[in-house]
Amino acid sequence: MKKSIKEQKTIFIILLSNIFIAFLGIGLIIPIMPSFMKIMNLSGSTMGYLVAAFAISQLITSPFAGIWVDRFGRKKMIVLGLLVFSISELIFGLGTHVSIFYLSRILGGISAAFIMPGVTAYVADITTQQEKSKAMGYVSAAISTGFIIGPGAGGFIASYGIRMPFFFASALALIAAAASSFLLKESLSKEAREKLSSQTKESSFFKDLKRSIHPVYFIAFLIVFVLAFGLSAYETVFSLFSDHKFGFTPKNIATIITISSIVAVIIQILLFDKLINKLGEKKMIQLCLIIGAVLAFASTVISGFLAVLLVTCFIFLAFDLLRPALTTFLSKVAGDQQGFVAGMNSTYTSLGNIFGPALGGILFDLNIHIPFLFAGVMMMVGVGITLVWKVKWDEVSTMN
Repeated sequence: MKKSIKEQKTIFIILLSNIFIAFLGIGLIIPIMPSFMKIMNLSGSTMGYLVAAFAISQLITSPFAGIWVDRFGRKKMIVLGLLVFSISELIFGLGTHVSIFYLSRILGGISAAFIMPGVTAYVADITTQQEKSKAMGYVSAAISTGFIIGPGAGGFIASYGIRMPFFFASALALIAAAASSFLLKESLSKEAREKLSSQTKESSFFKDLKRSIHPVYFIAFLIVFVLAFGLSAYETVFSLFSDHKFGFTPKNIATIITISSIVAVIIQILLFDKLINKLGEKKMIQLCLIIGAVLAFASTVISGFLAVLLVTCFIFLAFDLLRPALTTFLSKVAGDQQGFVAGMNSTYTSLGNIFGPALGGILFDLNIHIPFLFAGVMMMVGVGITLVWKVKWDEVSTMN
């Protein structure tokens, strides 16, 4: 689908805005959840179950969403995902019973499963092989920026009412859905959709899971799981670890996370494309895993605010460079199966997001250092896996 450079830039900005708004909406509600929990008399376990409901819903929906992205088109899934996200935030803000909150989180998981594959597949459609790494770096930066800005904006908006961030997120998503509906054109031709539709009619969750273990894909998907598992476990435990070991205040912890995230986003935007072109996806993935592992081990022996800040900056950077490197690789080998690959990428991410926080919390109760040691071991296992990762690019043609 041939487009002018100006038109392509406009479309790319809309896609980045969509993914930014989705993750901004998630970030907006982070600072108000403790207060909301007290007002609604929700227990800690209920809050944990609500998080799990989101992840499990995303996990179950992702493979089907990947198929639908190929069958019905990228635009429809993006718009539908934004509309579902808008509804989920609205009913959470209006909810007065825990059952409504569960419904909201389930819808939120479905919306994430729709938006992520839709956006990444659309980006893959409109970029060349040479442009993919830079484009995926921008997508990852948009996600990170949404998370960075979200909590601060949510705290400010909450000053007008504890439920206002939910309504604000809902309105933003609705505006994004309307804009995408009018301004985006489908990136996949009708003929291509019909071809992919005939190929995916026999697809099912288990068949797609079986397809995902093909050597061309599986190691990348496995590392996606390790990344999501490690990052979600790290983020879950980091605040508790910093409080228990160093006595850091919430302000100290927020400062560390914000600065680390901003540094990671800036480097993503300025250097990711250059690093990928110089090292290639495989070496980039190995380097990020090694840095992450070493710093996870180092986290157990360092002390002092500046040392923790420095280590956290590099850990966040390693994770934030690893994600687009994996997405770029998967996009390149996907061929005309962009929806399937994007959907399974979301599936393996969801699996990591479900098990990471749970195991991180269990290990933390045993000893505050064990989650970091375990994360380091997992990343070294990831490095070991990449050493036997021998992808032959001519294999790709046999997958499509």
